[in-house]
Amino acid sequence: MRQSGPDALLHLHVRPGSKVAAVLGPYNGRLKIAIDAPPVEGKANAALLDYLASVLRRPRRQLHLERGAAGRDKMVRIEDAVAADIASRLDAALPRPGRK
Repeated sequence: MRQSGPDALLHLHVRPGSKVAAVLGPYNGRLKIAIDAPPVEGKANAALLDYLASVLRRPRRQLHLERGAAGRDKMVRIEDAVAADIASRLDAALPRPGRK
């Protein structure tokens, strides 16, 4: 994740077709996220942006897929966001031992 002017850029590795959507943790310098949608006809990309908007508590219209529409490695731009705040919300969504 990095700041780009007023926006935050989030580098992701996405695993589509999972049973549930979840933030999984770091993976090769990116954040790994499981998405509960199939990788067909843009469904996983749309589900990813919807899921991130929910986790980050931001309007969906502020999230944009910048790169990686056809692959697992993606970059998402979050408008008018501070990278440190986004990182804090994603960290809170990580699974913790003993936490459900």
